[in-house]
Amino acid sequence: MAETGEEEKGSAEASGFSDMSDSEFLDLEDSQASDASPCKPGPSELSGKDDKPVTLQKWKRGLAVTSPMERFQFKYLYVTDLSTQNWCEQQMVYGKELPGILAPEQAAILDAGASIHLARELEVHDLVTIPITTKEDAWAIKFLNVLSLIPTLQSEGRVREFPVFGEVEGVLLVGVIDELHYTVKGELEVVELKTRRRPMLPLEAQKKKDCFQVSLYKYIFDAMVQGKVTPAILTHHTKLSPEKPLGPTVLRHAQQGCFSVKSLGDLMELVFLSLTLSDLPVIDMLKIEYIYQETATVLGTEIVAFDEKEVRGQAQHYMAYWMGHREPQGVDVEEAWKCRTCNYADICEWRKGGWVLSSTLEPQAKKNK
Repeated sequence: MAETGEEEKGSAEASGFSDMSDSEFLDLEDSQASDASPCKPGPSELSGKDDKPVTLQKWKRGLAVTSPMERFQFKYLYVTDLSTQNWCEQQMVYGKELPGILAPEQAAILDAGASIHLARELEVHDLVTIPITTKEDAWAIKFLNVLSLIPTLQSEGRVREFPVFGEVEGVLLVGVIDELHYTVKGELEVVELKTRRRPMLPLEAQKKKDCFQVSLYKYIFDAMVQGKVTPAILTHHTKLSPEKPLGPTVLRHAQQGCFSVKSLGDLMELVFLSLTLSDLPVIDMLKIEYIYQETATVLGTEIVAFDEKEVRGQAQHYMAYWMGHREPQGVDVEEAWKCRTCNYADICEWRKGGWVLSSTLEPQAKKNK
């Protein structure tokens, strides 16, 4: 569901960014806890030169000369990357370094959540698949989505799958807001949909993670409508070529939307003018809606209190890992219960180190820079 690396060949759908807006990580944990043989990512030894075994620790030391952003060749991150760090940063890192294959029951959980999301999206608009050949075309589709959603929100009061993008602590962060609508009081509200495998609300630990995710959406969206996001920021991070002509299928789609453009730069100019001149307000209300997958019924809602200082502080902490300023951290000893259902528990260096405090790791991270 989530993009990795550059988008070059394939197709772009009307939902824009393919961020995993429906994060079912705790549902996956629940399924692992009830299964006899959860999927494991692989052995604790990797193949080095001449196929000689190399321990995970030595392998990671060899990669420590670059930042994680450089190592994974990421030009940007997803909001869900940071919200996963909120659950367990070490688990998120292992998921990037040693990606495993989802067991059938785990894939089914994600598919069920995606189906509910798709049904909700189709209630308000159709999906159109557009062939693309370049990363400029892929971003053009995202911008066209924004251009079409802004007037729809203003005229009809509700849109779904709204792409967001902005610079957070020196890193480009992108995502997809599940729903934006105006309340009866005229306030702009963001609603994040989370589906549940079991008919019960999540634990506080996941609610905390979900609250951070929806708060990040507000943080980025508000910056977009306040003119704090610029074409220069996007081209700097993505290495896009604004002057490059758009592909014929993308141009036809733009013309159907009555947008007279030839290049990505033309589209970017339209997008940022629309964001700042359309009188879109900042987001006033934040809500999370938990849905039972089997029946698609609402289990409950969570109203999120936005604290900009706290959100920015958390973002700074998580981005410090991606920029190579510190080593990854696992959960505190008080949350060691999370390890019981983690696929990476057997190889986790954080657990083997007895949940070492971050202060003992930071000097080593700086030496490796």
